[in-house]
Amino acid sequence: MADDSGVSKPVVEEASAEQTRAAACYRPHVDILETADELVVLADVPGAAADSIDVDFEQGRLTVHARVPARQKEGTEFWLQEYGVADFHRSLQIGEAIDAAGIRAEYADGVLAVHLPKAPSAKPRKIAVRAG
Repeated sequence: MADDSGVSKPVVEEASAEQTRAAACYRPHVDILETADELVVLADVPGAAADSIDVDFEQGRLTVHARVPARQKEGTEFWLQEYGVADFHRSLQIGEAIDAAGIRAEYADGVLAVHLPKAPSAKPRKIAVRAG
């Protein structure tokens, strides 16, 4: 991704692929925040339960998949249905060196937060300059 200044961002979205799933699937909106120690990916996945969310990190690619159950009960029929319900799927290529063993995720109020700690080699550090 590039912003208006032409500077390359460290996170790249996956290339769009042909839809091969039979069921509908939403692409959740995300925010990606950076601190000196980590990247934090915030993804909107309303209607999911924490135990129905899969988060994977492999070869620098973060993948989130959340299963959301249908709201229609057996024997009921919608008169009007404006709110869509489907699974969520998003995959992002992360450009920073990440400490995969330290990745953690938490889910509250429909928002998934994935904390991706930077590997020591990716953290900024101050270099001391010694005289002669």
